[in-house]
Amino acid sequence: MDHRATPARSNELGAFLRSRRAAVDPHQAGIPDDGRLRRVPGLRREELAQLAHVSVDYVVRLEQGRTRRVSRPVLDALADALRLAPDERDYLLTVADAGPVAAARRAGRPEVDPRLRQLLDTMPGIPAMILNRRTDVLAWNRGAAALLTDFGTLPQEERNLIRLTFLDDNFRALYADWPRAARECVAVLRMEAGRTPHDPELNALVDELGVRDPDFRTWWAGHQVRGPRQLTKTYLHPVAGALTLDVQQFSVDTHPDQQLIAYTAETDSASHEALRFLTQWSAAGPVLRVAPVVLCRAKPRVED
Repeated sequence: MDHRATPARSNELGAFLRSRRAAVDPHQAGIPDDGRLRRVPGLRREELAQLAHVSVDYVVRLEQGRTRRVSRPVLDALADALRLAPDERDYLLTVADAGPVAAARRAGRPEVDPRLRQLLDTMPGIPAMILNRRTDVLAWNRGAAALLTDFGTLPQEERNLIRLTFLDDNFRALYADWPRAARECVAVLRMEAGRTPHDPELNALVDELGVRDPDFRTWWAGHQVRGPRQLTKTYLHPVAGALTLDVQQFSVDTHPDQQLIAYTAETDSASHEALRFLTQWSAAGPVLRVAPVVLCRAKPRVED
């Protein structure tokens, strides 16, 4: 395997600090222009040290991985100096071993409670599925198969939303704004990788995507992170046309590693009518994996 193509996950704390330091506008951070040429974007190490009230040597040791466990007050000071968003702050605490310890996870793909499967089946008008935190698709209803793809035709190891988003041309063509959706996928996966750095299946997924897709490789190196939040996505469906849907995410109390995902549309909207047509169409017969002929487009190379 080409080590240059595989996203590195060693010294995640140092890599994250460097990436966030490079993203800070010195002027907005209150750093006066001293007339010196800036060889790299963002804050210099000494400027971050000044803003966080720590020594430059301490910042160097953090970024080089020579200091791992950091006190909460220092992490808060670094987060403030780097102007981190809430998700980024949570990620910093996680990779610095200061956040809550993640619960032990069972190997492989856990079973879905039969009652959850029954719940999916009782939602005929709402595409829905059960995911784990790696976005492996564990269970789905007919609506989800009609909207996205018939997951039952795929090998189990390929039933992963992020993998499909990058490596399946038909799945990719469903997104009206693929770069935005793909970046969100990378940010979600990066957040989960910080929580579970020793998950072999997650690491294998990151390695595969890093080798096979240059956009994934570029965006993974950017260290953007995102936790659960309300999403709205527009799909270009080969049967139902354009659908703008709210992506609802619900935690499963009895299975903390699982989420119920449901796709809904605003009442009385064109998307609501299109979604109703799609679910009625899927109920009329077997769900097929429909290849979008008109809407399918060549895989773009997206520059960061």
